[in-house]
Amino acid sequence: MNFLEKKKILLIISGGIAAYKALDLIRSLIKIQCEVKTILTKGGAEFVTPLSITSLSKNKVYSDMYSVENESEMDHISLSRWADLILIAPATSNIIAKMSQGISDDLATTVVQASNKSIFVCPAMNVRMWEHVSNKQNLEKIKSYNYRIIGPFNGEMACGEYGDGRMADIEYILKELDNFFKSKSSNKKYRAIVTAGPTQEFIDPVRYISNRSSGKQGYEIAKSLFNNGFDTTLISGPSKLTPDPNINLLKVNTAEEMYQRTIENLPCDVAIFCAAVADFKVKNLSENKIKKKNKDLKLDFEKNIDILKLISKNNNKPKLVIGFSAETNNLHSNSKQKLQNKGCDWIIANDISKNDIGFDSDFNEVSIFYKDEKVEDEIISKTYKSVVADEIVKRVINQLNMI
Repeated sequence: MNFLEKKKILLIISGGIAAYKALDLIRSLIKIQCEVKTILTKGGAEFVTPLSITSLSKNKVYSDMYSVENESEMDHISLSRWADLILIAPATSNIIAKMSQGISDDLATTVVQASNKSIFVCPAMNVRMWEHVSNKQNLEKIKSYNYRIIGPFNGEMACGEYGDGRMADIEYILKELDNFFKSKSSNKKYRAIVTAGPTQEFIDPVRYISNRSSGKQGYEIAKSLFNNGFDTTLISGPSKLTPDPNINLLKVNTAEEMYQRTIENLPCDVAIFCAAVADFKVKNLSENKIKKKNKDLKLDFEKNIDILKLISKNNNKPKLVIGFSAETNNLHSNSKQKLQNKGCDWIIANDISKNDIGFDSDFNEVSIFYKDEKVEDEIISKTYKSVVADEIVKRVINQLNMI
């Protein structure tokens, strides 16, 4: 496990009989030269002691939100910034529920909410608790926050019952963490461009034509690419969203500006055109504000620049060019036609006639259409846009590794 070696791991141990496995986990991490710091929750302390953890990790065990020993720094910030990743093992249904609702009433949950690092969650609980609808909903919610779930396994439990809910084996957890760092390391060679949000095509200095795009799906895709190690540039039309500060954000208004910023950032390995670019712009743009006395105002339109088509046919074309298609009808046929007309590699389409996905929603449902007819079209069923983004990026990585 070369990629996990010497990494800094912040381990959160919550309550539950599986807490005793955390000691073996610490021992295994130390064996591969990881540095481990630990937060022990009040419930976790009922099963393992700070002394046993300290003797294995050779580091202080943190539990108090406000420690008189660290008056000059706040543990919930400093611990998060120190770590390469945060691992919650075991994660009880209680801590999963609190994380899903953004509750931060102790050091563990406060660190999670204040974190800017990847968070891995290893659930461990009774099979009935695992299968309870509220727990399933809470898991889906934390997945939408880009938390990664490891396990649980199927097997016999301490309570004597049998089924899903047993904490994943130590070797399996280590392998998942190693694969995460391996993926980040191998993806550092890739550069990505993502466009997001609407464009604004001006009528006069104060009025413009735009659309309802919030930019959420594009921002989530940029975030997922960055989290997976890509050097990521996000070219965004007007949006209220704020990306990770390490993502190169370029703000634009018009389609022409978006195209120019894209050209300036070529070459790249993958370009994902998620922005809702206006198809038309005003031909007779007024230099001055149009007054109301103009009762018979007429606007002449002309076709806007086609960014996806131009980049797909550019001599500096990325290895993988992906377009988005927002449709209200005939999603399959329209998307297939767009794939052919634009010359891109994939079209990702969603049906915006559905009120609960797409514009103004945290959810999406998309169909992926591939130029390579040997690959079957796919559907990512309705879920959080962050999960859709992760699924898309997973496919992008697989494709780039095959090129």
